[in-house]
Amino acid sequence: MITIHVPCHHTIHSSTLHQKSNHSTKISITSTCSCSCSCSCASLVTQLTSSSSRRLLLSSCIVISTISLASFFSFSGASLSLTPSISSDAIAKFYEIPNSGGVKALELRVGTGSNPVDGDQVAIHYYGRLAAKQGWRFDSTYDHKDSTGEPIPFFFILGSSNVISGIEAAVRSMKVGGILRVIIPPSQGYQNTTQEPLPPNFFDRQRLFTTIFNPTRLANGEGSTLGTVIFDIELVNVKH
Repeated sequence: MITIHVPCHHTIHSSTLHQKSNHSTKISITSTCSCSCSCSCASLVTQLTSSSSRRLLLSSCIVISTISLASFFSFSGASLSLTPSISSDAIAKFYEIPNSGGVKALELRVGTGSNPVDGDQVAIHYYGRLAAKQGWRFDSTYDHKDSTGEPIPFFFILGSSNVISGIEAAVRSMKVGGILRVIIPPSQGYQNTTQEPLPPNFFDRQRLFTTIFNPTRLANGEGSTLGTVIFDIELVNVKH
């Protein structure tokens, strides 16, 4: 059980984290305010549990399984209750996306409408992480803000081959509003240093590529770990 306490500003409470040994995890968001003042605890809980709080949804999922590649697979049987953002029916098990070259997916939220096809312009938000380096997050579109402070999605033409194959395969299987966690094997991940999405920060790009293409560790047979990337993807928009 992961319990997120939303305390009143008059008292101090600590957040607690408990992981069951059978890897079944549940998240609850509660307010521990018992004061009679006119505080904003209730509204904060409402905000956290709102279906529009997709950043909380994705970041909460990341807390559960960012330690190792094995932990991503162990999450497949987890129970996640961030009502009404996501229902338990939407969470099944990791499955392999057809014709993806081995990309594993876990549906975190079901979208609506039709699937995009090659030639469509798509907009996605994502968290990108490495299986190596303890699940290091190398990039997130939520960190890319416009002049108003809103996060800027990543745009690309589906089928253009400018984006790593695993992301294209994932997006083809999605519908607008859907959120998918994908584990992308090296063969469907970064094959060179020009494929997108790329971290805008130079040092993050260098760290990403010196990990994936590390010649010494590749020679030691560590390529399957080094080149595996994990993305949480939200399909924001599709233009035909």
